[in-house]
Amino acid sequence: MERSITENDQSSMTLQELIEKLHVIFADDQVNADEVHSVMESYSSQRNEWRKFASFDPYRYTRNLVDEGNGKFNLIVLCWGEGQGSGIHDHSDAHCFMKVLDGELQETLYGWPQDGIENEKMDPLRKNIYRRNQVAYINDSLGLHRVENPSHTNQAVSLHLYSPPFKACHSFDERTGKKRSCQVTFWSQYGVRTPYGNSCGSYVSCGEQN
Repeated sequence: MERSITENDQSSMTLQELIEKLHVIFADDQVNADEVHSVMESYSSQRNEWRKFASFDPYRYTRNLVDEGNGKFNLIVLCWGEGQGSGIHDHSDAHCFMKVLDGELQETLYGWPQDGIENEKMDPLRKNIYRRNQVAYINDSLGLHRVENPSHTNQAVSLHLYSPPFKACHSFDERTGKKRSCQVTFWSQYGVRTPYGNSCGSYVSCGEQN
């Protein structure tokens, strides 16, 4: 699911209105991924609305909790310093929506390693570039991915929605396909730094690259 949009397509929805609309959508047990994708697109990034959640770390990208979605989803601002990126990872059977708020991000997609085959290099299937206000979607049935800021001069910021929320996922070694479990944590919550902000605020133990 990939779509590009222009500034003229954007409505005047605020970030708070986006959050309220998401709460309405996720009040239903059956969630339409296309509807969520459309609502995420309908928010036009406004720095003054999300900058209080945007915390950067010089050594790793950060995950900053914005809203817990009544337990049905997490809305998170991710901040990517120059050249920072995640390792290859899955999403624990969750829906993952990623909207670029600032800068641009590169997504590299991978297939799942074949069961029973050891030490097989994981080859990328394709790469996508997402720019401000564009939205990407992935779930485990579509494969694995790595996200990175390809710029060495500009930072990037993205808004992620995960449903259902998860506290652990798997990372994969690109050279061998071997996976390992890792915990995911928040660098900050609602604009307040957590203890993990002093250690691992992202997929640090999952082969993070920078």
